Amino acid sequence: MNLLDVIAHHGYAVTSIALFVTCCGVPLPVSVVLLTAGAAAHGGSLNLALVLLCAAGSALAGDTLMYLGGRYTGWWLLAAICKFSLNPETCIFGSARSFYERGPRTLLFAKFVPGLATVAAPLAGSLNMGLRRFLLLDGCGVIFYTGVWAVTGFICAPFLRVVVGWVERVGHVTAVMFLTVVVLYVGWLVLSSLRDTHFSEIEEVSAVELFERIRSANSDKLMIIADVRSHGYYDPGMQRIKNSIRVEPSRLKEELAALRAFMQPECEIYLYCSCAREATSIRVAKMLEQENCSTKVIRGGMRAWIKAGGPLEAVPAGDVEHLPRFD
Repeated sequence: MNLLDVIAHHGYAVTSIALFVTCCGVPLPVSVVLLTAGAAAHGGSLNLALVLLCAAGSALAGDTLMYLGGRYTGWWLLAAICKFSLNPETCIFGSARSFYERGPRTLLFAKFVPGLATVAAPLAGSLNMGLRRFLLLDGCGVIFYTGVWAVTGFICAPFLRVVVGWVERVGHVTAVMFLTVVVLYVGWLVLSSLRDTHFSEIEEVSAVELFERIRSANSDKLMIIADVRSHGYYDPGMQRIKNSIRVEPSRLKEELAALRAFMQPECEIYLYCSCAREATSIRVAKMLEQENCSTKVIRGGMRAWIKAGGPLEAVPAGDVEHLPRFD
């Protein structure tokens, strides 16, 4: 049984589920589903108006759920969506700025743009777009999107079985391409892990030990604590280790100039981040050591420092990078 037969027998349910799940971030070939549902309507097994109603209603429901998620979690949801991209910060801020520059009317065509289709609704929420405005623009967008594909399927129904047969013939090629992408991504993760292992000779210090050393002031060297967390993971109200300085890892070469005054033999720089296995801290520490700077990594990062009872302070307003907002 091919997709056309499945849609013919369970068209409304399949179309509704596929559109809702896709709008919630699960990648599915909804354009193919809509084309097939339109073709099934041409054959008389489905009603085209009901197909459009189910598709648009489900898509709007999924988008609204993602909008509310973006509205009430800020960029937390965006970070979760962008987690598996090669550059999560670019995914978040690049998409936000692109969306903001094009304005709210981006929702009218967002469904047709890969990538933007997934983040448009939560971005609208994060950018504080009004709910009524979102429902109006997104509703028009999903009606346009579902209508184009379903009506195209209805008109081109006589040729759809030929297309389905062609898709089935190239299915193996598609599977191979997909597996290749997965293998390359896994390889990238492995290489990143090996790179972190290669940097494992960087000395680490426990948060408790550092806290006690600072409190007892028993070090004869100047002690600098550097926050190397990415701006993209900041939010208003975030905290950092008290008296730590800001070092932006994505602009490290530029910021090295500002650290020259501290890069002396009698100076020790302690780095902390909030990522797994202190990967960012270790990478930055390696680069700083190449500048002949004595550098250590706080094992466990910010979380370990909080657990050790170390003092904190609010992140300065100048270090917080806010998403642009529509209000």
